[in-house]
Amino acid sequence: MYTPAHFAETRADVMHALMAAHPLGTLVTLTPSGLDANHIPFEIDPSATAAAPHGTLLAHVARANPVWRDLAASVDALVIFQGPQAYITPTWYVETKPAGGKVVPTWNYCVVHAHGPLLVRDDPVWLRGQLERLVHRHESTRPAPWHLSDAPADFIEKQIAAIVGIEIPITRLTGKWKVSQNRSPADRAGVVGGLAVAPDRDAAAMAGLVQATLRQI
Repeated sequence: MYTPAHFAETRADVMHALMAAHPLGTLVTLTPSGLDANHIPFEIDPSATAAAPHGTLLAHVARANPVWRDLAASVDALVIFQGPQAYITPTWYVETKPAGGKVVPTWNYCVVHAHGPLLVRDDPVWLRGQLERLVHRHESTRPAPWHLSDAPADFIEKQIAAIVGIEIPITRLTGKWKVSQNRSPADRAGVVGGLAVAPDRDAAAMAGLVQATLRQI
């Protein structure tokens, strides 16, 4: 990933937070027929070990999905996590645009790339634990959370038999926060103001990220 120094994010806790907040990752693997991509919700275990210096990703896929069989074991998998993103119009550059008009549109975004070997966990005990953690995380804040035990035990056993676990010890973790750091403080303030009233889905989140760069000046 091309990452100019002013856009590089190197703090593991910040990258882990994005991965937890946006858990649907794009898993990219190399297969005999070329690159393959699958979109999978992941858990992040931030604990660092010798084999996983940047934490571990945990997930599961359908047993019918060939991703767990057809990968090149000698090549690390890549998981891409996409955070807030927004179109940035040059009309928000309140300092540079009036000074000569030499401005163009751009796109702000935050992404994390996690690399590591893909390990297969074809173990019903491991899978049940992964499912229970995943369900608890996404159900615990609901007024009436669903639990794995709410479904018949034999039904859950059949569902577990139809999936395979994936574990990816993260050996390399890179982040790119393109949030207007290359603009002047006045231009950044204009971007924050523009995003505050923009209809973009992630506008409010991106405004907060750009605002944070002003506090660091």
